[in-house]
Order: sequence, then structure tokens, then C-alpha cells
Amino acid sequence: MSFGMVAIPVRLYLATESSSKVSFNLLCPEHKARIKNKRWCPEGDHEVAWGDVVKGYEYEKGSFVELTDEDLDKVPLHSSKAIDIAGFIEDKELPGELYYQSAYYLEPEKSAAKPYALLKETLEKTERVAIAKFALRDRERLVSVRSHDGSLVMNTLHWPDEIRSTEELELPEDVKVSPAELKMAENLVGMMAMAFEPDEFKDEYKKAVMEVVEAKIEKRQVIEAPEPEAETTVVDLMSALKASVEKAKKGESERGRESRGGHESLVSKKKATAREKSVRKKAS
Repeated sequence: MSFGMVAIPVRLYLATESSSKVSFNLLCPEHKARIKNKRWCPEGDHEVAWGDVVKGYEYEKGSFVELTDEDLDKVPLHSSKAIDIAGFIEDKELPGELYYQSAYYLEPEKSAAKPYALLKETLEKTERVAIAKFALRDRERLVSVRSHDGSLVMNTLHWPDEIRSTEELELPEDVKVSPAELKMAENLVGMMAMAFEPDEFKDEYKKAVMEVVEAKIEKRQVIEAPEPEAETTVVDLMSALKASVEKAKKGESERGRESRGGHESLVSKKKATAREKSVRKKAS
């Protein structure tokens, strides 16, 4: 990683992994056997083993030039050899909801411990994010580097021209929201406010799919998910907000919290904390 005139040798490790992904196989509808994909050469009319496949770039219709890994290592691009930091921005300048892709941990070589720590602490103190370019997996990528939980984390980003405009969307215009509706919605958000505890959110899709699989194997009826509540129209928006607030006040939103992973709202946590302090005070 290149930080001005400072070079920081680092190793990249994927920061995420898929642990609950459901995998399906493609089957023949008649024999219920797995379908095999073959790499086929139409010119020679024969199958090609995976180990024999080579990379090629089509420079004109039907004409290819073969490229090896050694050729790609010689790409005349500085970012092919280093995470080339171009500058530092404020975190709020990066719309993560659109730009972020994969995350990688950056681990320093032993000889680079001090400059690694220097960059990490500088990013923390200045509350900034490094923006760089890096050639990864046969393409140059825009990346960000930030301090997180004692390490540096690199996120691959979408290029600006990869992000689609909202101009094609049919978005509402000149919609009037009354002060009373806005106040009621703010109250509801306050009632449902919570601390983000990622470990409490569970991916239940795999478990639900396995229930369907077991029901199919045992030839019994599949219990379907309940239908979602009817859409809220503009006419009954206020009444829906009032009902939601009342439901939150009475603590009847347990089913909704369970679907999010069992989170408690900040309001509930504050009340619980106050009760605990009162109990401890009496006990002492």
C-alpha cells in the first residue's frame, strides 16, 4: 500500500464469508439427475478440461489474442503492484449505500508494523477515509481504506459510471406531509429506536428452506408464510401511524422484533436499565 512516499507491505484477506447460503442443483426434469456443464470447443467439436482453458481477448469479431497470467502481471499500471492512495476524504462524502462492494482485511508485514499503525491512527484521529485504486482479479478497482476494530479494512467500490441514475424511477413529487403525520412518524421511529447489535440478527432463510425440503420428503403440507398486511393508503395513513405507536407502547411488537433478530428498542432498554438500577439500589 502506497501512502505518499511511505510504502506499507500488506496481505489481503476476505473480511466476509457466506455461512448460510442455500445451494440448489440443476436437475434433468425427467431423470432428476444433476446436469453437468461441459466446456466445449465448437471449432474442434470436443470437450476442454478446465486445466487446459486459456484466457483470450477478442480484439475483433472472431479473432482472439491469448493472455497468460505473466502477461497480466506486466500490465503497465501502478495500481497493479500497489494500493495507490490518491487522497483522504470525510466519511460522509462517500455514499456507502451505493458504492460499497467486498471487504478485505489488510494485515501488515512484520517490517511494516509502524507505518501501518501510523496510517491507522491517523485515519482515526482525522476521521477520514483513504481513497485508492488497486488492480484486483483482472480489473482495476476503486477502493477505500478505513480503520476498523484495530485493523485497516479495504472496501472495493463501484466506479461512478456503474451506478445508475434515479431519473428513470417514477418518484413521487410535491407530496404534502402534514406536521401531525410527521410528528407521529417521528414518535414511532423513537419508539422503535435501537442499538445496532449485528450478532442478534439471524439469517433464517436456510432454516425455512430446510423446513420446506423436509415437508416435501415426508410428503406433508408445507406451512406457508403469513400474507403481509394490506398496503397503507394515504387516507388511513394517520390511523395506521397511531395504531403503530400504540402497539409499540403496549409492547405488542414482539413479533416484529423477532423478525429482525430479537432486538429491543432503545426505549425498552432504557426502561429495563432504570429498573435494574432501582433493584440494585434497593438491594444495597
